[in-house]
Amino acid sequence: KLEEIRQAGTWKDERVITTPQAAAIAVESRTDNILNFCANNYLGLSSHPLIISAAKNALDDYGAGLSSVRFICGTQDIHIGLENKIAKFHAREAAILYASCFDANAGIFECILSEEDAVLSDELNHASIIDGIRLCKARKFRYKHRNLQDLESKLAEAKDSPTKLIVTDGVFSMDGSIAPLREICDLADKYGALVFIDECHATGFLGKTGRGTEEFLDVVGRVDIINSTLGKALGGAAGGYTCGSESLVALLRQRSRPYLFSNSLPPPVVASASKVFDLLMDTSELTQKLQENTLRFRTKMKAAGFNIIGDSHPICPVMLGDARLASQFANAMLEKGIYVIGFSFPVVPKGKARIRVQVSAAHSTEDIDKCSDAFIEVGKQLGVIS
Repeated sequence: KLEEIRQAGTWKDERVITTPQAAAIAVESRTDNILNFCANNYLGLSSHPLIISAAKNALDDYGAGLSSVRFICGTQDIHIGLENKIAKFHAREAAILYASCFDANAGIFECILSEEDAVLSDELNHASIIDGIRLCKARKFRYKHRNLQDLESKLAEAKDSPTKLIVTDGVFSMDGSIAPLREICDLADKYGALVFIDECHATGFLGKTGRGTEEFLDVVGRVDIINSTLGKALGGAAGGYTCGSESLVALLRQRSRPYLFSNSLPPPVVASASKVFDLLMDTSELTQKLQENTLRFRTKMKAAGFNIIGDSHPICPVMLGDARLASQFANAMLEKGIYVIGFSFPVVPKGKARIRVQVSAAHSTEDIDKCSDAFIEVGKQLGVIS
Protein backbone atom coordinates (compact mmCIF):
# COMPACT_ATOMS: atom_id res chain seq x y z
CA LYS A 1 0.00 0.00 0.00
CA LEU A 2 2.80 2.42 0.85
CA GLU A 3 4.53 1.74 -2.46
CA GLU A 4 1.26 2.36 -4.31
CA ILE A 5 1.03 5.77 -2.63
CA ARG A 6 4.59 6.59 -3.69
CA GLN A 7 4.02 5.42 -7.26
CA ALA A 8 0.85 7.51 -7.52
CA GLY A 9 2.80 10.63 -6.56
CA THR A 10 0.56 11.27 -3.55
CA TRP A 11 3.09 10.59 -0.78
CA LYS A 12 2.83 13.26 1.91
CA ASP A 13 6.06 14.42 3.51
CA GLU A 14 5.98 16.45 6.72
CA ARG A 15 8.26 19.45 6.67
CA VAL A 16 9.71 20.21 10.08
CA ILE A 17 9.30 23.78 11.36
CA THR A 18 11.89 24.97 13.88
CA THR A 19 10.22 28.26 14.87
CA PRO A 20 6.83 29.36 16.21
CA GLN A 21 3.95 29.36 13.74
CA ALA A 22 3.93 32.75 12.01
CA ALA A 23 3.82 34.48 8.64
CA ALA A 24 7.56 33.78 8.29
CA ILE A 25 9.00 30.53 9.63
CA ALA A 26 12.20 28.47 9.58
CA VAL A 27 12.16 24.96 8.16
CA GLU A 28 14.63 22.20 8.99
CA SER A 29 17.50 21.86 6.48
CA ARG A 30 17.12 25.45 5.28
CA THR A 31 19.03 28.46 6.57
CA ASP A 32 16.63 31.14 5.35
CA ASN A 33 13.23 32.11 6.70
CA ILE A 34 10.35 31.35 4.37
CA LEU A 35 6.84 32.76 4.06
CA ASN A 36 4.16 30.41 5.30
CA PHE A 37 1.02 30.26 3.17
CA CYS A 38 -0.43 26.94 4.26
CA ALA A 39 -1.37 27.33 7.94
CA ASN A 40 -4.82 27.85 9.44
CA ASN A 41 -3.35 30.80 11.35
CA TYR A 42 -5.90 33.12 9.74
CA LEU A 43 -5.56 36.01 12.18
CA GLY A 44 -1.85 35.54 12.87
CA LEU A 45 -2.50 34.93 16.57
CA SER A 46 -0.63 31.64 17.05
CA SER A 47 2.46 33.48 18.27
CA HIS A 48 0.94 36.84 19.21
CA PRO A 49 2.64 38.29 22.34
CA LEU A 50 -0.64 38.82 24.22
CA ILE A 51 -1.74 35.25 23.53
CA ILE A 52 1.60 33.80 24.63
CA SER A 53 1.56 35.94 27.78
CA ALA A 54 -1.93 34.74 28.70
CA ALA A 55 -0.83 31.11 28.30
CA LYS A 56 2.29 31.65 30.42
CA ASN A 57 0.30 33.29 33.20
CA ALA A 58 -2.21 30.45 33.22
CA LEU A 59 0.61 27.93 33.45
CA ASP A 60 1.85 29.67 36.59
CA ASP A 61 -1.60 30.16 38.09
CA TYR A 62 -3.36 26.90 37.16
CA GLY A 63 -0.65 24.37 36.24
CA ALA A 64 0.06 22.33 33.11
CA GLY A 65 -3.13 20.27 33.15
CA LEU A 66 -5.92 18.79 35.25
CA SER A 67 -5.05 15.07 34.98
CA SER A 68 -8.76 14.37 34.87
CA VAL A 69 -12.00 14.65 32.98
CA ARG A 70 -14.34 17.57 33.56
CA PHE A 71 -16.99 15.94 35.76
CA ILE A 72 -14.48 14.41 38.18
CA CYS A 73 -11.96 17.14 38.98
CA GLY A 74 -11.13 18.68 35.65
CA THR A 75 -13.13 21.91 35.63
CA GLN A 76 -11.58 25.22 36.66
CA ASP A 77 -13.11 28.66 36.70
CA ILE A 78 -11.27 29.55 33.48
CA HIS A 79 -13.05 26.71 31.64
CA ILE A 80 -16.42 28.11 32.67
CA GLY A 81 -15.25 31.61 31.76
CA LEU A 82 -14.20 30.56 28.26
CA GLU A 83 -17.48 28.73 27.64
CA ASN A 84 -19.38 31.85 28.65
CA LYS A 85 -17.31 33.98 26.25
CA ILE A 86 -17.92 31.55 23.40
CA ALA A 87 -21.68 31.62 24.01
CA LYS A 88 -21.64 35.43 24.13
CA PHE A 89 -19.55 35.68 20.96
CA HIS A 90 -22.00 33.49 19.04
CA ALA A 91 -25.08 34.99 20.72
CA ARG A 92 -26.15 31.56 22.02
CA GLU A 93 -27.36 30.40 25.43
CA ALA A 94 -24.47 28.09 26.28
CA ALA A 95 -21.29 26.39 25.08
CA ILE A 96 -19.27 23.30 25.97
CA LEU A 97 -15.53 22.70 25.44
CA TYR A 98 -13.92 19.64 23.88
CA ALA A 99 -10.33 18.57 23.28
CA SER A 100 -10.86 19.27 19.57
CA CYS A 101 -13.65 20.03 17.12
CA PHE A 102 -13.17 16.49 15.84
CA ASP A 103 -14.30 15.38 19.31
CA ALA A 104 -17.15 17.88 19.31
CA ASN A 105 -18.38 16.46 16.00
CA ALA A 106 -17.88 12.90 17.19
CA GLY A 107 -19.81 13.49 20.39
CA ILE A 108 -23.00 15.21 19.35
CA PHE A 109 -25.02 13.21 16.82
CA GLU A 110 -25.45 10.00 18.82
CA CYS A 111 -26.54 12.12 21.80
CA ILE A 112 -29.34 14.01 20.12
CA LEU A 113 -30.59 11.65 17.38
CA SER A 114 -32.44 8.36 17.78
CA GLU A 115 -33.05 5.67 15.17
CA GLU A 116 -36.41 7.29 14.42
CA ASP A 117 -34.75 10.60 13.52
CA ALA A 118 -33.02 11.71 10.31
CA VAL A 119 -29.72 13.41 9.62
CA LEU A 120 -29.08 15.07 6.25
CA SER A 121 -25.41 15.73 5.49
CA ASP A 122 -23.65 17.53 2.63
CA GLU A 123 -21.57 14.99 0.70
CA LEU A 124 -18.38 17.07 1.11
CA ASN A 125 -18.64 17.62 4.87
CA HIS A 126 -15.48 17.25 6.94
CA ALA A 127 -14.31 13.74 7.87
CA SER A 128 -15.08 14.40 11.55
CA ILE A 129 -18.72 15.09 10.70
CA ILE A 130 -18.89 11.93 8.62
CA ASP A 131 -17.41 9.87 11.45
CA GLY A 132 -19.69 11.46 14.02
CA ILE A 133 -22.78 10.70 11.95
CA ARG A 134 -21.67 7.09 11.56
CA LEU A 135 -21.88 6.70 15.33
CA CYS A 136 -25.56 7.63 15.55
CA LYS A 137 -28.51 5.37 14.73
CA ALA A 138 -30.56 7.94 12.84
CA ARG A 139 -31.61 7.49 9.24
CA LYS A 140 -28.78 8.91 7.15
CA PHE A 141 -29.24 11.00 4.02
CA ARG A 142 -26.35 12.44 2.03
CA TYR A 143 -27.27 15.30 -0.29
CA LYS A 144 -25.25 16.57 -3.24
CA HIS A 145 -22.77 19.31 -2.42
CA ARG A 146 -24.57 22.63 -1.81
CA ASN A 147 -27.46 21.30 -3.90
CA LEU A 148 -30.66 22.73 -2.43
CA GLN A 149 -32.94 20.78 -4.75
CA ASP A 150 -31.40 17.49 -3.66
CA LEU A 151 -31.54 18.55 0.00
CA GLU A 152 -35.24 19.35 -0.32
CA SER A 153 -35.95 15.98 -1.90
CA LYS A 154 -34.20 14.27 1.01
CA LEU A 155 -36.14 16.41 3.53
CA ALA A 156 -39.38 15.37 1.86
CA GLU A 157 -38.32 11.73 2.09
CA ALA A 158 -37.57 12.15 5.80
CA LYS A 159 -40.69 14.20 6.57
CA ASP A 160 -42.08 11.69 9.08
CA SER A 161 -38.93 11.62 11.24
CA PRO A 162 -39.55 13.34 14.62
CA THR A 163 -36.23 15.21 14.46
CA LYS A 164 -34.59 16.18 11.19
CA LEU A 165 -31.07 17.65 11.39
CA ILE A 166 -29.40 19.32 8.41
CA VAL A 167 -25.61 19.17 8.78
CA THR A 168 -23.15 21.27 6.80
CA ASP A 169 -19.76 22.87 6.98
CA GLY A 170 -20.08 26.65 7.04
CA VAL A 171 -16.96 26.81 4.86
CA PHE A 172 -15.70 23.72 3.03
CA SER A 173 -12.00 23.53 3.75
CA MET A 174 -10.72 22.05 0.50
CA ASP A 175 -12.47 24.48 -1.86
CA GLY A 176 -12.99 27.54 0.34
CA SER A 177 -16.64 27.47 -0.73
CA ILE A 178 -19.40 28.68 1.57
CA ALA A 179 -22.63 26.82 2.33
CA PRO A 180 -25.87 28.43 1.03
CA LEU A 181 -26.91 28.92 4.63
CA ARG A 182 -29.85 31.28 4.08
CA GLU A 183 -31.53 28.83 1.72
CA ILE A 184 -30.73 25.89 4.00
CA CYS A 185 -32.39 27.70 6.90
CA ASP A 186 -35.41 28.43 4.71
CA LEU A 187 -35.74 24.73 3.90
CA ALA A 188 -35.33 23.88 7.58
CA ASP A 189 -38.22 26.19 8.44
CA LYS A 190 -40.35 24.68 5.68
CA TYR A 191 -39.79 21.08 6.80
CA GLY A 192 -39.46 21.61 10.56
CA ALA A 193 -35.78 20.68 10.63
CA LEU A 194 -32.84 21.83 12.75
CA VAL A 195 -29.59 23.22 11.29
CA PHE A 196 -26.05 22.35 12.39
CA ILE A 197 -22.93 24.05 11.01
CA ASP A 198 -19.23 23.36 11.48
CA GLU A 199 -17.48 26.75 11.58
CA CYS A 200 -13.84 25.69 11.89
CA HIS A 201 -12.86 27.68 8.79
CA ALA A 202 -15.06 30.68 9.56
CA THR A 203 -15.02 31.53 13.28
CA GLY A 204 -13.08 34.65 14.09
CA PHE A 205 -12.61 36.05 10.60
CA LEU A 206 -15.55 35.44 8.25
CA GLY A 207 -18.12 38.23 8.36
CA LYS A 208 -17.67 41.86 9.31
CA THR A 209 -16.79 41.10 12.95
CA GLY A 210 -15.65 37.50 12.53
CA ARG A 211 -18.86 35.86 13.75
CA GLY A 212 -18.67 33.38 10.89
CA THR A 213 -20.93 32.16 8.13
CA GLU A 214 -24.11 33.36 9.85
CA GLU A 215 -22.83 36.93 9.88
CA PHE A 216 -21.29 36.71 6.41
CA LEU A 217 -24.67 35.68 4.93
CA ASP A 218 -26.77 37.82 7.28
CA VAL A 219 -28.65 34.94 8.94
CA VAL A 220 -27.47 35.42 12.53
CA GLY A 221 -29.55 33.41 15.00
CA ARG A 222 -31.15 31.05 12.50
CA VAL A 223 -28.72 28.17 13.05
CA ASP A 224 -29.51 25.82 15.94
CA ILE A 225 -26.10 24.29 16.64
CA ILE A 226 -22.62 25.68 15.97
CA ASN A 227 -19.48 23.59 16.33
CA SER A 228 -16.05 25.15 15.89
CA THR A 229 -12.39 24.99 16.82
CA LEU A 230 -9.93 26.93 18.94
CA GLY A 231 -7.08 25.45 16.91
CA LYS A 232 -7.20 27.61 13.80
CA ALA A 233 -7.95 31.35 13.88
CA LEU A 234 -8.57 31.39 17.65
CA GLY A 235 -4.97 31.01 18.79
CA GLY A 236 -4.02 27.87 16.92
CA ALA A 237 -3.38 25.61 19.93
CA ALA A 238 -6.11 23.00 20.37
CA GLY A 239 -9.68 22.58 21.51
CA GLY A 240 -13.15 22.72 20.07
CA TYR A 241 -16.66 23.49 21.21
CA THR A 242 -20.38 23.18 20.66
CA CYS A 243 -22.73 26.08 21.31
CA GLY A 244 -26.49 26.27 21.20
CA SER A 245 -29.36 26.06 23.67
CA GLU A 246 -28.89 25.46 27.38
CA SER A 247 -30.74 22.16 27.13
CA LEU A 248 -28.49 20.95 24.28
CA VAL A 249 -25.32 21.76 26.21
CA ALA A 250 -26.71 20.20 29.40
CA LEU A 251 -27.44 16.98 27.51
CA LEU A 252 -23.94 16.89 26.04
CA ARG A 253 -22.40 17.30 29.50
CA GLN A 254 -24.38 14.25 30.63
CA ARG A 255 -24.03 12.00 27.58
CA SER A 256 -21.33 13.09 25.12
CA ARG A 257 -18.61 10.42 25.21
CA PRO A 258 -15.63 12.50 24.02
CA TYR A 259 -16.49 15.07 26.69
CA LEU A 260 -17.02 12.55 29.48
CA PHE A 261 -13.96 10.43 28.75
CA SER A 262 -11.30 12.96 27.67
CA ASN A 263 -9.14 15.15 29.88
CA SER A 264 -10.19 18.78 30.12
CA LEU A 265 -8.33 21.36 28.06
CA PRO A 266 -4.98 22.43 29.59
CA PRO A 267 -5.14 25.82 31.35
CA PRO A 268 -2.63 27.53 29.00
CA VAL A 269 -4.79 26.57 26.01
CA VAL A 270 -7.95 27.83 27.73
CA ALA A 271 -6.33 31.12 28.71
CA SER A 272 -4.86 31.79 25.27
CA ALA A 273 -8.21 31.15 23.57
CA SER A 274 -9.97 33.34 26.12
CA LYS A 275 -7.60 36.19 25.32
CA VAL A 276 -8.34 35.75 21.60
CA PHE A 277 -12.06 36.19 22.23
CA ASP A 278 -11.28 39.35 24.23
CA LEU A 279 -9.40 40.72 21.21
CA LEU A 280 -12.14 39.76 18.75
CA MET A 281 -14.89 41.36 20.82
CA ASP A 282 -12.81 44.52 21.18
CA THR A 283 -11.80 45.15 17.55
CA SER A 284 -12.28 43.83 13.99
CA GLU A 285 -8.94 45.16 12.76
CA LEU A 286 -7.40 41.75 12.08
CA THR A 287 -10.53 40.52 10.32
CA GLN A 288 -10.46 43.53 8.00
CA LYS A 289 -6.75 43.07 7.29
CA LEU A 290 -7.32 39.43 6.37
CA GLN A 291 -10.10 40.38 3.97
CA GLU A 292 -7.84 42.94 2.28
CA ASN A 293 -5.00 40.42 1.92
CA THR A 294 -7.34 37.79 0.53
CA LEU A 295 -8.76 40.15 -2.11
CA ARG A 296 -5.25 41.23 -3.18
CA PHE A 297 -3.99 37.67 -3.59
CA ARG A 298 -7.05 36.38 -5.41
CA THR A 299 -7.10 39.39 -7.76
CA LYS A 300 -3.42 39.05 -8.74
CA MET A 301 -3.62 35.30 -9.24
CA LYS A 302 -6.76 35.40 -11.38
CA ALA A 303 -5.27 38.21 -13.49
CA ALA A 304 -2.23 35.99 -14.12
CA GLY A 305 -4.47 33.21 -15.44
CA PHE A 306 -4.61 30.80 -12.51
CA ASN A 307 -7.80 28.89 -11.74
CA ILE A 308 -8.66 29.96 -8.18
CA ILE A 309 -11.88 28.53 -6.78
CA GLY A 310 -13.85 29.42 -3.64
CA ASP A 311 -16.02 32.27 -2.41
CA SER A 312 -13.68 35.15 -1.55
CA HIS A 313 -12.36 33.11 1.38
CA PRO A 314 -8.72 33.16 2.61
CA ILE A 315 -8.57 29.51 1.57
CA CYS A 316 -7.44 30.03 -2.03
CA PRO A 317 -7.18 26.72 -3.92
CA VAL A 318 -4.91 26.99 -6.97
CA MET A 319 -6.29 24.19 -9.14
CA LEU A 320 -3.72 22.09 -11.01
CA GLY A 321 -5.47 18.75 -11.53
CA ASP A 322 -2.45 16.43 -11.57
CA ALA A 323 -1.09 15.11 -8.26
CA ARG A 324 2.55 14.97 -9.40
CA LEU A 325 2.32 18.50 -10.75
CA ALA A 326 0.92 19.77 -7.45
CA SER A 327 3.80 18.19 -5.53
CA GLN A 328 6.38 19.47 -8.03
CA PHE A 329 4.86 22.95 -7.93
CA ALA A 330 4.96 23.07 -4.11
CA ASN A 331 8.61 22.00 -4.05
CA ALA A 332 9.51 24.69 -6.58
CA MET A 333 7.70 27.29 -4.48
CA LEU A 334 9.73 26.29 -1.42
CA GLU A 335 12.92 26.97 -3.36
CA LYS A 336 11.61 30.49 -3.88
CA GLY A 337 10.97 30.97 -0.17
CA ILE A 338 7.22 30.21 -0.15
CA TYR A 339 5.86 27.36 1.97
CA VAL A 340 2.77 25.82 0.37
CA ILE A 341 1.55 22.23 0.13
CA GLY A 342 0.15 20.20 -2.75
CA PHE A 343 -3.15 18.49 -1.99
CA SER A 344 -4.06 15.29 -3.80
CA PHE A 345 -6.11 12.11 -3.36
CA PRO A 346 -7.42 11.00 -0.87
CA VAL A 347 -7.52 14.49 0.69
CA VAL A 348 -9.24 15.76 -2.48
CA PRO A 349 -10.89 13.77 -5.31
CA LYS A 350 -8.72 12.27 -8.03
CA GLY A 351 -8.07 14.74 -10.83
CA LYS A 352 -8.59 17.74 -8.54
CA ALA A 353 -5.11 18.18 -7.09
CA ARG A 354 -4.29 21.69 -6.04
CA ILE A 355 -2.08 24.01 -4.03
CA ARG A 356 -4.25 25.23 -1.16
CA VAL A 357 -2.98 28.70 -0.31
CA GLN A 358 -4.12 30.11 3.03
CA VAL A 359 -3.82 33.83 3.57
CA SER A 360 -3.29 35.35 7.02
CA ALA A 361 -3.81 38.75 8.58
CA ALA A 362 -0.16 38.48 9.65
CA HIS A 363 1.00 38.67 6.02
CA SER A 364 2.13 42.07 4.83
CA THR A 365 1.26 43.48 1.41
CA GLU A 366 4.83 42.67 0.38
CA ASP A 367 4.35 39.06 1.53
CA ILE A 368 1.21 38.71 -0.59
CA ASP A 369 2.97 40.12 -3.65
CA LYS A 370 6.06 37.92 -3.15
CA CYS A 371 3.84 34.84 -2.97
CA SER A 372 1.80 35.70 -6.06
CA ASP A 373 4.94 36.66 -8.01
CA ALA A 374 6.53 33.30 -7.14
CA PHE A 375 3.37 31.51 -8.28
CA ILE A 376 3.49 33.32 -11.59
CA GLU A 377 7.16 32.48 -12.13
CA VAL A 378 6.76 28.80 -11.25
CA GLY A 379 3.49 28.60 -13.14
CA LYS A 380 5.20 29.74 -16.32
CA GLN A 381 8.14 27.36 -15.80
CA LEU A 382 5.81 24.37 -15.40
CA GLY A 383 3.44 25.40 -18.18
CA VAL A 384 0.45 26.04 -15.92
CA ILE A 385 0.04 29.60 -17.22
CA SER A 386 1.48 31.32 -20.28
